Amino acid sequence: MKPRIEILDKLKEHIFKTVSIYYKSLSDCKYVDVRFGISEFKSACSENGQSKDVTDDYDASFGIRVIAGGMASWGFYGQSLGKNDLKAREISRLIIKGIDTAYERATANAKKKQEFAKSADSLTEVRLAKIKVCQDTIPADFEIDPRKVSLQKVLKTSMDVSAQMKMLDPSVHYAATGIKTGIIRELFCSSEGADIDQSFPLTQGVVYVSAQKGESSPEVCYDYVGDMRGWEIIEGKNCYNLSFLNFALERTKETIELSGAEFLKTGKDEVVVVTDPHFNTLLVHEIVGHPAESDRILKMETAYAGRSWLFKNMDENQVGKQIASPLVNAFSDPTTMGYGYYKYDAEGTLGKRIEVIKNGILKTFLNGRENAAILGHGPNGSMRATTSAMVPIVRMTNTAFGPGKKDPKNIIKEVKDGYYIVNHRIPSISESRENFRISARKVYKIENGKLVKLYRGGGIMANSKEFLMSIDAVGKDFKMYPIPNCGKGQPMQVMRVGNGGPTLRGKARLAGY
Repeated sequence: MKPRIEILDKLKEHIFKTVSIYYKSLSDCKYVDVRFGISEFKSACSENGQSKDVTDDYDASFGIRVIAGGMASWGFYGQSLGKNDLKAREISRLIIKGIDTAYERATANAKKKQEFAKSADSLTEVRLAKIKVCQDTIPADFEIDPRKVSLQKVLKTSMDVSAQMKMLDPSVHYAATGIKTGIIRELFCSSEGADIDQSFPLTQGVVYVSAQKGESSPEVCYDYVGDMRGWEIIEGKNCYNLSFLNFALERTKETIELSGAEFLKTGKDEVVVVTDPHFNTLLVHEIVGHPAESDRILKMETAYAGRSWLFKNMDENQVGKQIASPLVNAFSDPTTMGYGYYKYDAEGTLGKRIEVIKNGILKTFLNGRENAAILGHGPNGSMRATTSAMVPIVRMTNTAFGPGKKDPKNIIKEVKDGYYIVNHRIPSISESRENFRISARKVYKIENGKLVKLYRGGGIMANSKEFLMSIDAVGKDFKMYPIPNCGKGQPMQVMRVGNGGPTLRGKARLAGY
């Protein structure tokens, strides 16, 4: 039998006592926290109606952070766990060993930092902004318990969907699906007295389809549906309001249609573009979400992920300045449903809605406790990690452009000559994200308010600020979509985030062949 998330009921008291008592025996130890997580999932994949893979498994791990030393510094420790480790006495032993290791690393870092501090004034001791210390339990919220769905049903659903995709048209050469459903539970304890127990369901479906008509190049589609909910996501309670089967068939039909379309050519001049909510999902992710993460702001990510066009230094930055049209708003909100949903972040900070851009003006950044202290901002609960064994880093949550008041149909009708950019595909972003090139699944030519021709292989490119400043219409058709594979950190962490927005109209260059 695989371990289940209920095992934490027996372990949580031991973990909390170990953290709250043991750290006091360590000289010059200022702070300790432990995240202990366990998840259980069922998953299945299929190709062209045939079974490819099935899994019924669990994952367990813990991670420890310590601040210690004369010039206070971080020390970290993380470990994956096997079935035999999940016993109270063994867990206490492993956590004490982990605290000791993290403490040794913290004190070693503090000594080295102190040695270099005289010649490097940017080196300072670690300070954490104050937060409300909470004790709370958040149960998993679902309509259909993922753990009561049989592995056979998960596999059969995947096989049935990929079979129907393949049979839809002779032009479909390959169709694959994957489904994953389960529950994640994580305990957070700190030397400040935090004791937080959160559980989240997760259900996700992915489709991959390739179609080709005649001698034309094949067209490929890869897309997801999912949320922090139960099996009801597969049955249709999702952002598309489609069952997984209908979602997959819709994507397959689009791919068949596109396989016979003309490729879009790159344009020399700016044109009027209307971008749909699905395309804006990736747009807000790349030019607002990542640039607003405070570790990029403070250059902590420069070596492996870039900086931010929003912040050069403490004196030269865009805070309080107009960076977009007054019609543009953008927020990050872990309290609303989406792939970035949670109540408390990985530091035990209560999550809240963050107004990143308000009426076109940059207001603030996403942060953790350390970055908040450096910037002089209030902590806003944006620290996350892929698993408990990994170090939390600043991540966007459910980050989106806010809705407007205009009917999206009228936004298109008002365009005499332009292009409608539909559904995102692949981004290409500059180092500080001040420029972008993002491809779309479909591009339509607009003439006199009507869609007159479909293109494939196209997208748009622009300077980020110039594009945001050009927006002259914002729709009321707000949507939040799942992004399951946002990569960041070193070593790389892959995180689920929610992104979206309404229809927007602005100006950009066409990007194509």
